[in-house]
Amino acid sequence: MRNIYIYIMVMALVTYLIRVLPLTLIRGEIKSKWIRSFLYYVPFATLSAMTFPAILKTEGLYFVSSMAGLISALFLAYCKKSLLKVAAGACLAAFVVQLVLLYWK
Repeated sequence: MRNIYIYIMVMALVTYLIRVLPLTLIRGEIKSKWIRSFLYYVPFATLSAMTFPAILKTEGLYFVSSMAGLISALFLAYCKKSLLKVAAGACLAAFVVQLVLLYWK
């Protein structure tokens, strides 16, 4: 039982350090174009890496709604909408398609 508290403390420390170290180590403006562009695309890459495999592994009725969300996300991203709008649009499209499919079932 004591091990679980150690695990929680280590997890909290690592999570805290990941958030605090960049704030303490990088005080000035980042002038490197490469680092700035890398940091700009990190949220998009992270969101894609977390959601894209789950989209492709769906089955049955969920596959149709997940493809609707994927198509709407690709369209909104192509139209250069913000990350929040792309994610919200994809969720809304998947939700509406799933409601329609469940209603007709």
